[in-house]
Amino acid sequence: MSSNQKATMLVTGASGQLGRRVVELLLETYKGTIVAATRTPEKLAEFSQRGVIVRQADFEDTASLSQAFQGVDRLLLISTDAVDVPGRRLNQHRNAIKAAEQAGVQHVVYTSIINPGPDSPAFVAPDHRGTEEALSASSLGWTSLRENIYMDMLLMSVSQALQSGKLVNAIGDGKAAYITREDVAHASAAALIAPFEGRRTLEITGPEAISQAEIAAIASKLTGREIAYVPIPLEALIQAMESNGLPRPLAEAYASFDAAIAQDKFSAVTNTVEELTGRKPISVADFLSSNQGVFNPTTA
Repeated sequence: MSSNQKATMLVTGASGQLGRRVVELLLETYKGTIVAATRTPEKLAEFSQRGVIVRQADFEDTASLSQAFQGVDRLLLISTDAVDVPGRRLNQHRNAIKAAEQAGVQHVVYTSIINPGPDSPAFVAPDHRGTEEALSASSLGWTSLRENIYMDMLLMSVSQALQSGKLVNAIGDGKAAYITREDVAHASAAALIAPFEGRRTLEITGPEAISQAEIAAIASKLTGREIAYVPIPLEALIQAMESNGLPRPLAEAYASFDAAIAQDKFSAVTNTVEELTGRKPISVADFLSSNQGVFNPTTA
């Protein structure tokens, strides 16, 4: 990380896991003004004590966003979690982009997703595609960080696989270049304070595209217990989640990621993380090894 040491940087969603970590990284490396925006400023009291300016921001209210963004040069727009109503998150992002223009922000870094095009089955793709389109239609400079799937999600699936001896999903032979939230945080902080002022799209991925069979083999080796990968049809996965109490729309939303990986929408591998941060992203094998206590309590 370097440059722009006099610019004012703002991170939205600063009380969330990614936003909080980005602010922590900025405090370690950045010498300029840091602003943390959140719906719940009281949760960021420790940042205030460390010199961070904490501001209240409501993505449903463009006026509140414009006020929060005043005096900000570069802004990290972390995609919100408002996926309960179709279109709600996209409207929130559009509000933020409009407010950034009104406040005179020069550059927006946005946390998007790999392959958000209309051919992606992932249910979140339209929100990210629409946000990128809104950025393109704005007067802002921007960097779109198209992130791969969080590696952290594997902890749950591997935990379940250990219990049954089977890793079951609808991904088939598809591969994904999983990325840790920590690596995404480093990449986001680096892109925010970078001197780049134009418009660019960057793919943020792990170091390799990996299949479910390979994940099962890694987990088997780490735990000493045989785990087999069992691919099932997409509809069977949806019905299984329904039988466990999930409403069908939610089951379909979760399953849409399996469909996207099966179509290799998440198989792209780049060295962007290392180029931005100077550090290599962690591999799935190393991540699972360092988190055995989470999915394999006998090693804790």
